[in-house]
Amino acid sequence: MIARDLEGWTIAFDLDGTLVDSAPDLIGTLNRLLALRGHPPVPVSSARHLVGHGARPLLRHGFAEAGAVWDEVAEPELFDQFIDDYVAHIADDSRAFEGVVETLEQLSARGAVLCVATNKRTDLAVALIGALDLTHHFVVIAGPDRVSARKPDGAHVREAVQLAGGDPARAVMVGDATTDTGTARAAGVPCVVCSFGYNDAPLAELGGDIVIDCFPDLIHAVGTLRQARDMPSI
Repeated sequence: MIARDLEGWTIAFDLDGTLVDSAPDLIGTLNRLLALRGHPPVPVSSARHLVGHGARPLLRHGFAEAGAVWDEVAEPELFDQFIDDYVAHIADDSRAFEGVVETLEQLSARGAVLCVATNKRTDLAVALIGALDLTHHFVVIAGPDRVSARKPDGAHVREAVQLAGGDPARAVMVGDATTDTGTARAAGVPCVVCSFGYNDAPLAELGGDIVIDCFPDLIHAVGTLRQARDMPSI
């Protein structure tokens, strides 16, 4: 019998670069828009760090890396074009990282409640998670439009956990970038960092509590953080 040692705990996951390798489709959309304007593409391998902060930052920084400029005031329609193209290609090449499904199943079997706290717009996050058949693992999928503030504001993860029926005092954030470690610190929640994600700073500088190199390692990491939080003070 599986021990229900994570009863009462909520685990909040970032999406892009944590649960899903979505860079190929996001950068694919960016490159199609660049091509329409006569600009060179940006390689997926060198642009992964652009992913995870939202569509507008991706457009701004992606155009800059291609040697171009997106003036949002002069060309506001580009954002809508980006969204339309991305929705049409949202899971062409995006895939859950190896071990995600099995790990989510094990965490749930041990009693944890799972939710998503992402800077991706909620409808886009729901569409991507649904396309990859991951929806049933999560009680709540919370983009910034579903809460009062976006990561790295601590309100994002706190409110996502609360929407899932959990207590932020018994929660863990799982992410890959400074937006995730920042929101975890602000919320007073421990953070597990995925080294295989879209890290936007050296791992030693991200500020996570535990770094994992593959998704199944999350099982042990969450157990370690639970024991540390539940350990009585002397």
